[in-house]
Amino acid sequence: MTYGYFGPAGTFTHQALLLIAGDEDVLTPFRSVVAALDAVRAGEIDAAFVPIENSLEGGVSATLDQLAADETHPLMIRREVLLPVQFALCVRPGTGLADVRAVLTHPHAAAQTRMWVAHHLPRAVVTEGPSTAAAAVEVSDPDSPHDAAICARIAGEMNGLEILADGIADNEDAVTRFVVVTRPSTPPPATGADKTTLVAYMKVDRSGSLLGILEQIAGHGVNMTRIESRPTKQALGSYCFSIDAEGHLDDPRMQETLTGLHRVCAKVTFLGSYPRADRQAPILDEGQTTEAYAAAQRWLDGLRHPAQ
Repeated sequence: MTYGYFGPAGTFTHQALLLIAGDEDVLTPFRSVVAALDAVRAGEIDAAFVPIENSLEGGVSATLDQLAADETHPLMIRREVLLPVQFALCVRPGTGLADVRAVLTHPHAAAQTRMWVAHHLPRAVVTEGPSTAAAAVEVSDPDSPHDAAICARIAGEMNGLEILADGIADNEDAVTRFVVVTRPSTPPPATGADKTTLVAYMKVDRSGSLLGILEQIAGHGVNMTRIESRPTKQALGSYCFSIDAEGHLDDPRMQETLTGLHRVCAKVTFLGSYPRADRQAPILDEGQTTEAYAAAQRWLDGLRHPAQ
C-alpha cells in the first residue's frame, strides 16, 4: 500500500500510521489533510491517513469537509485507528525550563497543554504553527527564535532535541481518532462491532428538519457516536450534518436508516462502513437485532403470501 499522511514525519498522524503500516508499505508525508485526500482522488496514492476527531477538540474540520467536498470524485473510509495523545516539551540540548521564553506548537497541542504551560512557563509566549513535527524541526535549528517545541516525543528524538518534560497534556485521557481513506469500493465485511459515517443534508431549513433526520436514526435502533453541523458553503446559515453511527451497511437496521434518510433528506453522502477500533459491539434492544428484523420480514411475507 502507498499511504499519504498529514506530515511531516514525527507528527501524531505519522505515529498512528506506523501502528498499522506494513514493512513493505510506502508512507509519503503531505503538507495538509486536503493535499493527502486530493492525492487519493487523483490516484497518486492508494490511501490517505488523516485525523478526523479528537476527544477534547471534537471533529477535525478539514477532514470532515473534504471527505464530502467533491461529489464527482468520492472517497470512502475503510478503517479507523485510535491513538492516546501525549505531548512533550522538547528543547535544544542545554536548555533549562527557566530558559524557555518562546514555545512553538500546533493549535490543537496548544489547546491541550494550556494549563500546564500557564503553570510551568508563565512567562513564555506560545506561537502556533502548521504541525507539532514542524515545530520540532524549527526548534532544532540553533538560530531559531523559539526555545522549545510542544510535540510528540518521537518528533523531539528524531530532531536531536532533549525531552525537558513529558506527559504535559492537561487531560491524560486525550485520544485522537484517525481514518484510512480510499476511493470507493465494497466496504469491509461486517464484524458486529462496526461504524458507519455519513453526511445528511436537509431538504428545507425549517422547524423540525433536524428532528426528522434524528427520528430516522433513533427509530431504527441506531446509536450515533458523533454528530456535527458543518456549513455547506452554499449560503450563510446553510448547514449539513456529519454523523458517525453504530452499525454496518449490511445490518438491516442500518439499511432501513439509510433508506429512511434518503427519503427525508435532500442528499445523503455515504462515507463508509468499517470496523470500530475499540471493537465495542452496539447494545441492542430485543427488537433491533438482525434476527428480529428477519423474523419481522418472514411475518410480513406470510401476510403477503399466506400458506394454502
